[in-house]
Parts: sequence; C-alpha cells; structure tokens
Amino acid sequence: MSIPHWPQAASVELEDWGAGSNTLAGAPRASGKILSQNPDGSSECGLWSCTPGTRKVTFAADEFCHFLSGRGSYVHDNGEQIPVGAGTLVFSAPAGPASPSSRKR
Repeated sequence: MSIPHWPQAASVELEDWGAGSNTLAGAPRASGKILSQNPDGSSECGLWSCTPGTRKVTFAADEFCHFLSGRGSYVHDNGEQIPVGAGTLVFSAPAGPASPSSRKR
C-alpha cells in the first residue's frame, strides 16, 4: 500500500464544500481535500480552508488542526476561548477542552 502524501501541499486544488447549515454569522464557505480516511470514518487527514464567518462545530472524533494562515478562535459553550492564527496547533477530542461544541471563525 502506498503511503498517502502530497509532495507539494501548497499546490493541492481544494474542492468547494459550500456553505454549511451550521453558520452562526457571516457567510463562511468551506473548501478542502481529503488525503486519507479510515473506511469507518473514525479518522481523516487533509487540507481545509474557510472564508470569514462564525460556524458551530461539533467534534464527533479527535481533531488536530495546524493553522497555516488566517486567524480566529474556538469558543467553548462555557465561554473558554482559544485564539488561533498562523502557526497555532489545536487538538480537540470529543471530551476535550474545546468540545463538544466550538465555534471557528
């Protein structure tokens, strides 16, 4: 089996995933490309991008994000805020500090 990889990740063409039904403010549109996904959907890896706006995100599985550009924040239902920007790493698990629901901006 070949190891999934993108030698030139910056040149990967993202697919338009459209506006989600989880929009809270603005008109964020998501796009991305999946590099690898477990058959049962328990894990996936890829690239993701979103235009400005506020969305409600619920984590059903572990999620690791490495922000390459932009800025925003995760806001937990209890008010805890995690600011993010270029270079920020965030790990969320369904029972973790930014779950079960967070807002990405």
